[in-house]
Amino acid sequence: MTILVTGGAGYIGSHTCVELLRAGHSAVILDNLYNSRRETIGKIAALGGSEPIFYQGDMRDRALLDEIFAAHKIDAVIHFAGLKAVPESVWKPLEYYGTNLGGTVTLCEAMRAAGCKTLVFSSSATVYGSENKVPFCEDMPTGKSTNPYGSTKIIIEQILQDLYHAENDWNICLLRYFNPVGAHESGLLGDDPAGIPYNVMPIICNVARGKQEQFLITGTDFDTPDGTAIRDYIHVVDLAKGHLKALDYTAGRAGVGIFNLGTGRGMSVLELVQAFEQASGRALPKSYAPRRPGDVAYCYADVSKAERELGWKAELGSAEMCRDVWNYLQKQGQI
Repeated sequence: MTILVTGGAGYIGSHTCVELLRAGHSAVILDNLYNSRRETIGKIAALGGSEPIFYQGDMRDRALLDEIFAAHKIDAVIHFAGLKAVPESVWKPLEYYGTNLGGTVTLCEAMRAAGCKTLVFSSSATVYGSENKVPFCEDMPTGKSTNPYGSTKIIIEQILQDLYHAENDWNICLLRYFNPVGAHESGLLGDDPAGIPYNVMPIICNVARGKQEQFLITGTDFDTPDGTAIRDYIHVVDLAKGHLKALDYTAGRAGVGIFNLGTGRGMSVLELVQAFEQASGRALPKSYAPRRPGDVAYCYADVSKAERELGWKAELGSAEMCRDVWNYLQKQGQI
């Protein structure tokens, strides 16, 4: 199949493109390089065994989308593109709503015009909000978000479900990620965000390479074994492979499938830091602060539906996640 991957040069998108190419698919990447790099395309080709087709541009550019669909027989779309930093979304709500919502609507309009109605969407566990009990199951009601980024995920999920109800020939899969970490075992691909990182592993990496003095743990009084918050961390390669299973699921099947992609096991923030220290052989300086408003003690997935219906489950644990991140930092000359 020929797959259009929006945001395919990004962290999760690039790893997914490698898996697509290795599985014999063709990848057409659309990325505006806002939070990614042009050289990633060559790395995808080296690891995937064939060259993806690359377009630099924005998913809100309808003329460009029409050009892509006219030039290639696109069988399905995996949609990663969008702004994703929670704190930034609070400061820039119009940019987040404009990009994430406007881009998705424009993409779906172009898909419909081209007769391509198979879509795998990169959603998030943030849609569960803070009112549901762990482990989070796909049939739970989506919650109220505390930030514009989370709101865009909730609204896009609703848009796509409404789209299917109006036009029953769409094949849509909503993948709710938990906390992606890790890197490709080769050390060629990893998470290297532009600007200030907001996710836990890039912050750990900044401390390890001396770009940040200490790793700040916010909240030590949660009702957890070590007092720090527990999250469901998933290796990015496991996550990428989940997208291929989602493509298989949508083949010839009209409807909307919703799946959690996580390990189903919680790990505390302190445990993740300790796993990285063990993998790297370096002690990380740490500091502590009160928990942030809205933070919950536990957030992890029930992944039984993905295992049952997609035939997928995570295979890599915290040791592999931290090993591969450390290898990436070394191979990229960042240590």
